[in-house]
Amino acid sequence: MSSGRSGVGVLTRLVSVFIFLGLLTTLLVGLAPNVNTKVVGVAELLWPGYAQDLRSDPDKPECTLDELDVQLKECPADGAAPAPAPTDPGDQGNPFGDDDDAAPTDPPDDGNPFGDDDDAAPGAPPDDGNPFGDDDGNPFGDDEAQPQKPKVNCAALTSLRARCATRWDGYEDRSSRISGPVKVFRTGELAISQFAKFPWWRQLLVMLVGLGALVATLHREHIALRTPQNLLEHRVRQSAELFAHLLLLTSQFADWRVAQASTAEGENGSLPYIWGATFIALSLTNIYHLAKPPSFERDEPTTPVRMLMVVPLYVFMALMSGAYFLLVEQHASGQAIYLHKFVQIPNIYLGIGLYIWGGMILARTRIAPLTFDVLKPLKLPPAILAWLVVVLAAFPTAYSGASGIFVIAAGAVIFERLREAGAPKRLALAATAMSGSLGVVLRPCLVVVLIAVLNKQVTTDELFKQGLYVYLLTVVLFFFAMLWMNKDGFKMAPLNESMPGVFQAVGKVVPYIVIGVLMVLGFGYGLGTWLNEHTAPYIIPVTMLVLVAYDRFATKRAKIVLPKNDPAAQPLMPSLLTATEESSHHIGALLMLMSCSVAIGGMVERSEAMYWVVPESFGSPFLAMAFLVFVMVLVGMTMDALGAVILVSFTVAEIAYANGINAVHFWMMVLVAFELGYLTPPVSLNHLLARQVIGPESHVENDPVEGGFYYQYEHIIVPMGVMGTALILVAFVPLFFY
Repeated sequence: MSSGRSGVGVLTRLVSVFIFLGLLTTLLVGLAPNVNTKVVGVAELLWPGYAQDLRSDPDKPECTLDELDVQLKECPADGAAPAPAPTDPGDQGNPFGDDDDAAPTDPPDDGNPFGDDDDAAPGAPPDDGNPFGDDDGNPFGDDEAQPQKPKVNCAALTSLRARCATRWDGYEDRSSRISGPVKVFRTGELAISQFAKFPWWRQLLVMLVGLGALVATLHREHIALRTPQNLLEHRVRQSAELFAHLLLLTSQFADWRVAQASTAEGENGSLPYIWGATFIALSLTNIYHLAKPPSFERDEPTTPVRMLMVVPLYVFMALMSGAYFLLVEQHASGQAIYLHKFVQIPNIYLGIGLYIWGGMILARTRIAPLTFDVLKPLKLPPAILAWLVVVLAAFPTAYSGASGIFVIAAGAVIFERLREAGAPKRLALAATAMSGSLGVVLRPCLVVVLIAVLNKQVTTDELFKQGLYVYLLTVVLFFFAMLWMNKDGFKMAPLNESMPGVFQAVGKVVPYIVIGVLMVLGFGYGLGTWLNEHTAPYIIPVTMLVLVAYDRFATKRAKIVLPKNDPAAQPLMPSLLTATEESSHHIGALLMLMSCSVAIGGMVERSEAMYWVVPESFGSPFLAMAFLVFVMVLVGMTMDALGAVILVSFTVAEIAYANGINAVHFWMMVLVAFELGYLTPPVSLNHLLARQVIGPESHVENDPVEGGFYYQYEHIIVPMGVMGTALILVAFVPLFFY
């Protein structure tokens, strides 16, 4: 097939830039809460009480001290209520209230029984002769009584004044402490805090899926059993994709109409528009490919089976779920509803995007080749070297989230290095497909995290503890398998000859190890973010960015001349853009597969197909386990791990629990069964991914081999035998100890 046209290349680069920004945003938002916590801690050291007193301007007290002081003037000095006027003890019934024994300060009594004074005080109004003193001559005073001034509660007033003074003191103290440097620092800290509250995780995930799917569609790289080899197969593939995208678009439109007709306020109302724009763009791309097909070097004949095999896996899922919701349930928005469910756990799927990006950055460095160089001087037999590679690959697999992600990231390097060591193609391909299979049960694998999130019967600690035993079991079984495939005897270079080369190679790897350790410690001590199953998606890509920068520096400093086709030979920024572009293909292909897996899971759940064929009780844990093993392998053959976990959690898991199967035991069996499914035809997802990254050299079925069926398909049978044996042991042996 011809390469993409220049216009497609430009569009791919442009979309990749947006994907780069999306991944970078995901990375920064994921780390922002920890950064903000550390920034606040630094502020506390510089300005004690920053978190409580200085992060915001204080509110000015509403009370006024001057007004309270005016009111307090009416109170005695001790704050008690004002006392009534003293009663003269000499008053013995004088009805007019005068005192024969006047106080020294009283005016002299002139005999006026009404107590008026002929000699008015200076400034008093003139005496008009009215003995009652009123202006209108009314002897009883005014008709309306003068209002009485309310009594003052001096104790309460004093307490109120004290509280007001405290508020003003606090206000003035906080205001004086908010200096210019505090305001500048606070502006940056609050910006980080606001950024950490990023509310658009779901929108970010849908945009990442849509942009990645667009790149995968532009380059015809969606995951399928085989690639088109002639014009008819190309048209079948593009037509099937177009039909699937139109079905998904129709479902989104139906869901949008339901939301518009509803009086309830919709949540994440922008998602149908983003999904709709995605499917419109994908449909237009399919129409473009149909109108301008590529040229093929060889127009090979085809068959109906081969035409089905070129259809991407996600298309089958979209067509099946779409047909079910439209024809069986007559529920046009069914697919859209499950796409919304897909984005309910955005961190998990965005973490997958970050893992893939980190893996592609790793592929642009010399780390993997330098690591292989450590083993090269030993001159191990290819089969033993393959065993060692798969055993060691389990650990980065655990940090990459799923077996397929690691195969995408490192599969090409593993295959090439095993071939350089003398491994036959089939052995190298088997090891490449198996390289991601042993680590899915180890900490901090994302699949295990999702299981614990969806199933309260288990915890990550329980699963990872038992996962270590499952890992050791598969290591032993794979070792026996490699001994079976080993045709070179167990010979290796003498240690006195090999160790100098080993030490020299280790010396080249040590700086990368030191940088990796320092990054982990820096995140731990610097940000309080230690490497675990929750933080790995954010720490690993940052570490990879630092490592690729160091790799370019070390290569330039040592004046190492690399082949032009070596990914590590590219300058830093072009290398990062190329890694992002490669990530875009895989992110789009894998996340589209996962999103459609959720719809298939919904179809199985709503149709209750599982309950039609599964009795409520098997009467024996052994019978129940035998059935569940069969079903889980089928699920693993047809669905990705994360989508399958969602399906199993809401359907099959309850059947296991009801039949007395321990929850941790059940999920260990499920994980091993999934890995067996990914290695089992007709899909063999790990083999498909391995072929996708290796290229034409992986098509070993075209190479003649002697020995019959087994040797022809040895690269498939051996991995299946290892994981199948592990599955039987994991599934049934623990039942004897119940």
